[in-house]
Amino acid sequence: MSAVAAPADRRFRRAHVKPARKHRNWRRVVKPLVRYGLIAPLLLYGIYRGTNVVTHARLLQVDRIVVGGNERLSRGEVLALLNGLRGENLVWIDLDAWRRRLLSSPWVRDAALRRSLPSTVEVAIFERQPIGIGRINGEMYLVDDHGIVIDQYGPQYADLDLPLVDGLAASPSDDEATTDALRAELASRVIAAVKARPDVARRLSQVDVTDLHNAAIILTGDPAVLYVGDEQFLPRLQSYLDLASALRDRVQDIDYVDLRFDGRIYVRPAGKQGSRGAVAPASKASETRR
Repeated sequence: MSAVAAPADRRFRRAHVKPARKHRNWRRVVKPLVRYGLIAPLLLYGIYRGTNVVTHARLLQVDRIVVGGNERLSRGEVLALLNGLRGENLVWIDLDAWRRRLLSSPWVRDAALRRSLPSTVEVAIFERQPIGIGRINGEMYLVDDHGIVIDQYGPQYADLDLPLVDGLAASPSDDEATTDALRAELASRVIAAVKARPDVARRLSQVDVTDLHNAAIILTGDPAVLYVGDEQFLPRLQSYLDLASALRDRVQDIDYVDLRFDGRIYVRPAGKQGSRGAVAPASKASETRR
């Protein structure tokens, strides 16, 4: 009897293949897990060791602080504000926190700190600029253009040629040296306007901003009080300077001059009671009368 080949049953082939595929899929999943499971701890350990090395590396510890931009503040005073910065790790230091320390000084308007590898911190100081000597509750203080009290005025600031500013006090009954923002702004505008004429600015002796709408000025060598209002300070002051000599010829001893009215100058002689004692057209000082 001859053998007859029967066709293979495809169902058996599929049954034979499926277990092999399942086995390969299992190995395909497990191998990456094993591989990365070994690598991940190594990476984490490497990061930890690297961080630890950076943290404790002497090469990256701050050992030099470079200070620039300071004029009134000495380098020693700046470094005193940064006490503790030296020795910190250059990578991890909080520069914003150190900047806030610098801003605690009334002289420091702003500051910037920058890392410089391998172990230097560069510090740029922007100081406040005093515009006057504020007389506040009987004491003298350096004040800036925002009325910020910088420091008490003393012999160490004798080199500063600044006008005396009255009327800045926020509260006359308060012992604390605080200023009124609006009055400080008026004083700042007066002084800034006069600075446009250096020859006039050098004569600016005193500014009074007690009246928010009428600043008063006193010039060196001239006892008269000059009222200039709250605008056009320099043109009004210039109109007085142009006529000052002629006014003195008519009124020897002047109490005050009101310059707020365009085209006319009102003069009050010293010792005269009541209202203004003299009126002068700005263009014709010869018409001044008692």
